Amino acid sequence: MNHSASDSPVNSRLQPTVAAFIDYLRHEKQHSPHTLSAYQRDLSRVMQQATATDIQGWETITEKQLKHWLGLWHEEGLSSRSLQRLISSVRRFYQYLLSRGDVTNNPAQRLRAPKTGRPLPVTLDADQVNQLLDDQYGQADGDPLKCRDLAILELFYSSGLRLAELAALNIDSFSNGFSQVKVLGKRRKERMVPVGSKARQAIQHWLTVRQPFVREESGSALFLSKLGNRISTRQIQNRIKEFAREAGMPVGVHPHMLRHSFASHLLESSGDLRSIQELLGHSDISTTQIYTHLDFQHLAAVYDKAHPRAKKKKD
Repeated sequence: MNHSASDSPVNSRLQPTVAAFIDYLRHEKQHSPHTLSAYQRDLSRVMQQATATDIQGWETITEKQLKHWLGLWHEEGLSSRSLQRLISSVRRFYQYLLSRGDVTNNPAQRLRAPKTGRPLPVTLDADQVNQLLDDQYGQADGDPLKCRDLAILELFYSSGLRLAELAALNIDSFSNGFSQVKVLGKRRKERMVPVGSKARQAIQHWLTVRQPFVREESGSALFLSKLGNRISTRQIQNRIKEFAREAGMPVGVHPHMLRHSFASHLLESSGDLRSIQELLGHSDISTTQIYTHLDFQHLAAVYDKAHPRAKKKKD
């Protein structure tokens, strides 16, 4: 009978090959310390289980055994996401062993972890967005950096940009009186996105107070820090968090929440999933379809509240 072996000693015949693989990833593939640590952790788990099963070498591990171990680890509480990563690590390790001629097949090649239920994104409702933005206009008038932050928030919600996309914007990224912005998205794919009137006004207001922060090396950047550098993604995150706290928001607000809110509210109003896919810069429509689940969740809540037969009467 096989048992879990999270604390078991490891067969000394298994370790040298893993060490060689980690060195290969470090020196040949230039993987980060974080990635190397994940590979080491996953392969150590497999080594411990193999040792507990009295396996003497990597070439003797079978697909059936790996499936059984996955079941054991799942019962121990290892999440589907962690199991998927572990399978990927083992599969990559066996590709390395095949390249060295140490094994003749990859027992992890066809392994699949249980599907992970994708969590729905958290969004703000329209009233919360208005609370976040409208409450700050008076304060922004007397503070250039708050004026900048307000423009950042309005642009996030107006155009659904990713954090890195917004931070990378230059003044010349905009066209047609700031009504359009050219965005450089993932895999350096460009897209044009409309900019709403509130965001245009906020950006133009920021530009009237921006000049004292301009430095020669960062003069083209739209959003500047108080030291005159292009504002960093971390600074944007921190400023939005502070902005939301001052507005008395009941939830922690972050840039991607504004992107999610943009997509959810637009879908709720238009029902045009393909257009939202283009605006968000998603290469696959299935990524955008998560917002249909959010929209249905909203409709279901309305139904439960309003339909006379939606709720069963208590006995």
